[in-house]
Amino acid sequence: MKKERYSSLAEINITNLVDVMMVLLIVFMLTAPFLQSGVKINLPKAEAKVLEEKEGVIVSIDSEGRIYIDGGEVAWPEFTARFRKALETSVPRVFLKADRDTRYGIVMKVIGRIKFLGIEDVGLVAEQEDKK
Repeated sequence: MKKERYSSLAEINITNLVDVMMVLLIVFMLTAPFLQSGVKINLPKAEAKVLEEKEGVIVSIDSEGRIYIDGGEVAWPEFTARFRKALETSVPRVFLKADRDTRYGIVMKVIGRIKFLGIEDVGLVAEQEDKK
């Protein structure tokens, strides 16, 4: 009696894997531009026209007075160094997002430091007020 030898398949079908990876790649590419920094800011409402989104450094201040530069928390003593570093990779324009419950003095302190560092183009970010 002769033994039959079975040879194993040397090919692995990766078509399904490639399909899944392509779908995941497309999903990540589509959702990445919509991701915002993780700082929860309750913006004040204002009657202003909507501006087109531009590049720049985003400085955020939450209701407890914590300061963030492009989503990363910054202590006040290191604000100047971190702000200058952020400006190196961005357009010299600043968007300031301050929570509506933030103390006025903190906002003015941050704006003053930004102006001291030579940035004149500071935009205050607000939510558009509902028109009724």
